[in-house]
Amino acid sequence: MFRLETEVDKGRRTLLSRRLRDDNTAGSPELRALRTDPAGQEIPLEVWVLDELGAVAGGLTGRTWAYWLHVDQLWVDARHRGRGLGSRLLAEAERVAGADRACTRSRLETWGFQAPDFYRERGYEVSGRVENYPPGITEFILTKNLS
Repeated sequence: MFRLETEVDKGRRTLLSRRLRDDNTAGSPELRALRTDPAGQEIPLEVWVLDELGAVAGGLTGRTWAYWLHVDQLWVDARHRGRGLGSRLLAEAERVAGADRACTRSRLETWGFQAPDFYRERGYEVSGRVENYPPGITEFILTKNLS
């Protein structure tokens, strides 16, 4: 007999993650090879732009894994927009990912009302889209070749 539970359980989540990773590694020769490669380690990547007082004027957070840069968040304070700071943040993350971490591709997600055009202008291409995520909004998945 089985029972279902809907409680948040960090221990079970960790167990599930480990077991799924083990199954995926066993099922994929590519993942097995990657697990022995330094690029198989997920490494955070953060780039910050600070104003003259040291306050955060913008930032980019992401990670590198499997020769990919994954941009999670990019934000510039409204008072500083239009000065190229977003472009500088993205370019620096791409530079670090490519030069220091051997990444060859980059990916990110953005909503239609956010910045798909910003990313397209910087060489990203739409690889996918999810309509109504959340309702009424389109999410775009964009990728770029860094080499």
